[in-house]
Amino acid sequence: MSDPMGGDALRGRVALITGAGRGFGRAIAELFVDNGADVVLHYRTSAEGCAEVVERAGKRGVRAVVLQADLAEPAAARELAARAREELGPVDVLVNNAGVMRVGSFLGSTEEDWDAELDLNVRAALRVTRSVVPMMIERNYGKIINLSSQLALRGWGRGAVYAGTKGFLLTWTKSLAVELGRYRINVNALGPGSILTDMNREIFPDEQTIQRKAQELPLRRMGHPSDVAECALFLASPASDFMTGQMLGINGGSQM
Repeated sequence: MSDPMGGDALRGRVALITGAGRGFGRAIAELFVDNGADVVLHYRTSAEGCAEVVERAGKRGVRAVVLQADLAEPAAARELAARAREELGPVDVLVNNAGVMRVGSFLGSTEEDWDAELDLNVRAALRVTRSVVPMMIERNYGKIINLSSQLALRGWGRGAVYAGTKGFLLTWTKSLAVELGRYRINVNALGPGSILTDMNREIFPDEQTIQRKAQELPLRRMGHPSDVAECALFLASPASDFMTGQMLGINGGSQM
């Protein structure tokens, strides 16, 4: 039997990745392409990173399409799913990665701040998933991967609403796994923490701050988007076929 995590672990699968232009989304898209997946790359404002993934896909001999959508709009998710199917076929793997983070106190936040985080971190995932799941049900197969966070388990005083949205995603992941398991659809989450991304540069603004945080971790280093991508590949591949309703903690040991 071939190694399910080899270079063709996702050969013949179609993956839709939201927020694929940078950070976790881009790293996941690149690794999926490297493992043979055809990918639908969603972006909201910047397609630059997506274009580089498309070039990578061409070299790998797989298909990649770039689709723009503002998932804060209710109709956008339905249109995104329909266009994905039209371009590449039914979606086998869905990665709900698109999101936004507001850093600051809850008392100092506004309803506009709340709406931004709820719309992209929660409602976008709900809308895209509801639009994609019928494709999975009709073929009795699917993998759904939700980007939660270690903050779902511990909270955060500098971003209470953000942490709350990630807590929602974790509980929703478990509930959806129960509902969809009968259709051979696996629903799992990723719980990153202590990982350097474009989104959290405000929290880790300089090398001194980064090194201080790294020394607090059992593994003595900060994580990178590629660490998250490797775990996403596991959840998208046959290696995780008997795993559902779980969250993988990718955090260097900061949350045990």
